[in-house]
Amino acid sequence: MCEPRFSFALRVYFHMDMLRILLIAALCACASAGASGESLSPSTDILATSVKVADHFIDKFPDVGANSYVGGKERNSKIWTRSVFYEGLLNLYRERQEERWLKYSVDWGEYHKWISSSDTEAKRHNADYQCCGQAYLQLFLMDPREQKRMEHIKMRIDQMIEAERVNYWTWVDAIQMSMPVFALLGDITGDPKYHNRMWDLYEYTRNSQGGSKKGGGSPLFNEKTGLWYRDADFDPPYRDKKETDKDCYWSRGNGWVYMALARVLQFTDSDIPHRADYEADFARMSEGLLACQKADGSWGVSLAAPSNLGPAGSEGPEMTGTSLFVGGMAWGVATGRLDADTYLPAIARGWAAMQKAVHPDTGQVGYLQGTGSKPEDGGAITYNSIPDFEDFGYGCWLWGAAECHALATKIESEGGSDDDDNNSLISLPDAPAADDSMTPLYDLLGRKVTHPNPGALYIRGHQLIRYPD
Repeated sequence: MCEPRFSFALRVYFHMDMLRILLIAALCACASAGASGESLSPSTDILATSVKVADHFIDKFPDVGANSYVGGKERNSKIWTRSVFYEGLLNLYRERQEERWLKYSVDWGEYHKWISSSDTEAKRHNADYQCCGQAYLQLFLMDPREQKRMEHIKMRIDQMIEAERVNYWTWVDAIQMSMPVFALLGDITGDPKYHNRMWDLYEYTRNSQGGSKKGGGSPLFNEKTGLWYRDADFDPPYRDKKETDKDCYWSRGNGWVYMALARVLQFTDSDIPHRADYEADFARMSEGLLACQKADGSWGVSLAAPSNLGPAGSEGPEMTGTSLFVGGMAWGVATGRLDADTYLPAIARGWAAMQKAVHPDTGQVGYLQGTGSKPEDGGAITYNSIPDFEDFGYGCWLWGAAECHALATKIESEGGSDDDDNNSLISLPDAPAADDSMTPLYDLLGRKVTHPNPGALYIRGHQLIRYPD
């Protein structure tokens, strides 16, 4: 097995050049957004709502190994629906290090013995059974002594690479379920085969998977609109069921790709192959998605057809796609990829919609679309509805909320606000200045840090510390 390699590059959240970009752009945007009543909520408010949502789910499903039974279907708790929840929870853990969240995640991995898929499940290299590898690998990076956390998913991805096929991701959901696993393995091992094959798979799905049949040779990504068709069945001449003159761009399907691009860029160094292509697609998607946002800050189930509310009885907003779009845009602004003047008002409206969807007394998230493949799937989408397999919906919401919190914290810090001191609700010791003779610092994904940023959170000797100003 390959020994782990830890990138010396800080996560993009801590890049000083990006902070300087954001300092100018975000403060200007805050002023203009505030004047129109579209400023992002305080980080403390975002965090408080996020904690309530995370704890609601954990309290409702305390048994990490319990199977889900919905509508006659049974799914074990490591398939993609539950795995997406852990993506969201670990993203929030980056913002607030709650021991119970980490324990809930580690207990889940331990229950499944860090296995991603059985031999039967792995036969078609189905991305649904690879998604859990994202959380496994993130938890490995938090404690690299635990080699077992990465061994099985690495073995499965190695088998997939050895098969020398590039047409595995026949539906856009698979990009999110599988692509960040390749990114993480490439970063951990330093082996270029993971990043090279990641591009081969993505490029084929992007440019050749659509058409009159699977692999018909047409793109699933429409560069003119910046939006994706869910799979070959939804390429034109397929049209939206409500507005029949419009193409069908399913909201959550686009959310999966947008989330995947953000996570791939987060988990990799600046010199990986085709990084500029990923960056360009993220930027183009951002433009396309911005044009589809509704006045209430949400996105509907069918991006080009705002009057399509989804299944009968649906009320309008939809939170799985909305949360992924808001989170991706927040990450884009925080890292200097997206213009704050342009996107911060949309993020503020989007967060307001996300917060409004949360039941203040319980932390239940409303307006979540259930499983499916198109705008009309998943049952009525209402404030009080509970979808089938609600776990992934909570994961989407938490992932987006964590990115909003990260952005709000940065804006407050750069604006001279004292709010940042109140965000970390745990007691943190100060860290002495780093030098080569001391125990090294690692970021919250386990990557070694050689140039720490003042005020940022790091791990030293398995202890969480805040680096001094």
